Amino acid sequence: MLVTTQVYLRRDGQTLMLFRNKKEHDLNEGKWIGVGGKKCFGETPYECAVRETYEETHYLIRTARLCGIVTFCDDDYEEMMFIYTSDDFTGEMSDCNEGTLSWIDNDQLLDLPMWEADPHFIKWLDEKKLYSAKAIYHRGSLVNYEERVEVE
Repeated sequence: MLVTTQVYLRRDGQTLMLFRNKKEHDLNEGKWIGVGGKKCFGETPYECAVRETYEETHYLIRTARLCGIVTFCDDDYEEMMFIYTSDDFTGEMSDCNEGTLSWIDNDQLLDLPMWEADPHFIKWLDEKKLYSAKAIYHRGSLVNYEERVEVE
């Protein structure tokens, strides 16, 4: 199973989003997602979130909050994604080789083209709970989504 992170940096009523439009053969092409990526050997999900955020944005996270864990299944593909949010970071944004970074007003996030399950866990960013979810896709379309609160 692939283990990944997705980080949503937030400031001044906006969230940093990545429009995937630069990589060839990109599973996420044409979609808006948070920053993040694959966990390396020996790395915790938190360490992965910090590293991937810096690599993609040049923002250095000082602290981040785990919002939840989502397990994705699509035919023969399985991924466990740790979702984080942070408003405690430093640095100046740089270009990303995977897509275009943009600060989006929080009330416009759900208007962006994204994976069908993403709106479910974007709402976690404003809540102080810990969630888990399972999103089952078939050929790229969401066929089932289950969510539970792990910690209130």
